[in-house]
Amino acid sequence: MAVGRKARTGERCPESGVWKVVGYPTTTAPIAVNNVMPPYNGQAVTWELIRLA
Repeated sequence: MAVGRKARTGERCPESGVWKVVGYPTTTAPIAVNNVMPPYNGQAVTWELIRLA
């Protein structure tokens, strides 16, 4: 997989690394492969991979 890959809240994480919420407000989180992508601020969001683990 590559940096820039995206995943939505509720999907399985396709690649271990540091993920960032697309949009504002934003945050980053380390998420491991096969974990469920979490919500942010109580909302479903799109996450973007910014650094591989």
